[in-house]
Amino acid sequence: EIEDIRIYDYCLGLFPQLPTRKSVKKAIDKGAIHLNGSATSTGYWLKGGELIELFDPENTKPKTYNLPLEILFEDEYLAVINKPAGLLTSGNSFKTVTNALLFNLKPTKEIDALDWPLPVHRLDKATSGLLVIAKTKTARALLGQQFENKLVEKTYTAVVLGEIIGEGLLNDPIDGKSAITYYKSLKQARSLRSKNLTLIKLSPKTGRKHQLRIHMSQMGHAILGDGLYSPPDLALKYKGLFLCANEIKFENPLKKQCVHIKIEIPKKYYKRLESEEKRWNSHKHR
Repeated sequence: EIEDIRIYDYCLGLFPQLPTRKSVKKAIDKGAIHLNGSATSTGYWLKGGELIELFDPENTKPKTYNLPLEILFEDEYLAVINKPAGLLTSGNSFKTVTNALLFNLKPTKEIDALDWPLPVHRLDKATSGLLVIAKTKTARALLGQQFENKLVEKTYTAVVLGEIIGEGLLNDPIDGKSAITYYKSLKQARSLRSKNLTLIKLSPKTGRKHQLRIHMSQMGHAILGDGLYSPPDLALKYKGLFLCANEIKFENPLKKQCVHIKIEIPKKYYKRLESEEKRWNSHKHR
């Protein structure tokens, strides 16, 4: 019906599961979109009369991981959980959030139910905090659109090396792509290891891989416990990464209601500041 169009462009809007250009490209690259029975490429020009099929690449049911998770919100369409630090969001490992969801969430009765609940976005293994889960195909597609269109408001808290006063904006590109992070200082403490530590609020407006960790490192204030981006002599080992996704705000796309969830800053963040300050003071008064 449409002349001179690539399959990449034609598939946009063709499948409800693929609501964005990014999702279409990802499906083609993964071999999930077949043309006349075979995998294709984004640059193929349609001639007319072809059969286009979408296969779900996530068709192997996960083995259930019996790990209790904190469920902060749940309805028939979606859920929000508190991901523990040290747990992968998904992947080939058995110990992942995806494998634990069947143990924690109630099955949905919706007609377009996913075969099993799936995370809509990711948190690094070492990062704790709020993670949005889809239970239906429509919810997954519409929530994915919100994330891609930067309509989801996310706030993180971190303990970083050094002293930061006030607030500001970080916008250095990451891997050649635009990246924007707002920051606001919350509390400072003196430290023998790094002179100072700062408890900070971070609000990313883009979603690049390791964005917050990279931006803080570029600023000269790497996140405490970050073995990848901290100066080697200041890398804190075996204490975990001091980064938590503690607030999220988005629209429940099926109910057209605002979902706004906030959790407490992990207690270990305040304890770390207090212990560093005590060590500084005791050393100072020797």
